[in-house]
Amino acid sequence: MKPIHLDALDLGISASLVLLDVVISIYLGLRLHKQVLLAAVRMVVQLLLVGYVLRIVFAQSSPALTLAIVALMIAAAAREVAGRPVHKLYGWANFRIGAAVVGISSMATVLLALLTAIRPSPWYDPHYAIPLMGIVLGSVLNSASLGLDTFFGGVVRGRAEIEARLALGATCRQAMAPLMRDSIRKGLIPIINQMSAAGIITLPGIMTGQILAGMDPVEAVKYQILLMFLLTGAGGLAAAGAVYLAANAVTDERDRLRLDRMA
Repeated sequence: MKPIHLDALDLGISASLVLLDVVISIYLGLRLHKQVLLAAVRMVVQLLLVGYVLRIVFAQSSPALTLAIVALMIAAAAREVAGRPVHKLYGWANFRIGAAVVGISSMATVLLALLTAIRPSPWYDPHYAIPLMGIVLGSVLNSASLGLDTFFGGVVRGRAEIEARLALGATCRQAMAPLMRDSIRKGLIPIINQMSAAGIITLPGIMTGQILAGMDPVEAVKYQILLMFLLTGAGGLAAAGAVYLAANAVTDERDRLRLDRMA
């Protein structure tokens, strides 16, 4: 089975569906047509730019260049994690938390996959390392940002309850334990839903892409199972790490709640 190459006409036909959404927005007065068009144009430009950059990176197969691309991806994901919560810490504290959890969780899971299950030669082969990192970062970003947003919002809303527990002799970790558990749980819900729906309700992206490229469906399923396990592990590390670092950031060594550190 040969791969099917798409040309400009094929993409233009599919773009008509975006124009259909624009027409619906105008007809119903949704006032979303500009956003839809802008998002579509931005998506096309970004993906084409990424495609040409990756073509160069793949041709070079340089470990330094691969590491630079991965570092750029991690920095962009950390910035998203830092900016999504409604309540934030002052300064660069949110970004430091995002960079720490995104970097550690994504690198740990991707290296595990490259060095054990996939084993490309060389192990840093950008054909494997960069796409795998991109997929893992999507899960890490969602889990970490949901965990942070839930935790910071809960701390602000539940300040009186937390301080009451502190006044009764609880440590900060004990006083915030229910909120921390709930925040980590919220961060894991998307990946749990994704695992539960895979194969019955949806055919996940990497599996679909490999089948369209001509791979045997059973082999494609094996890769998808591996990927889902990686995403689950990375998401759990990111959500737990983000919440614990956030808890440390809003408390001090004297077990005081320091909401003055939040914007």
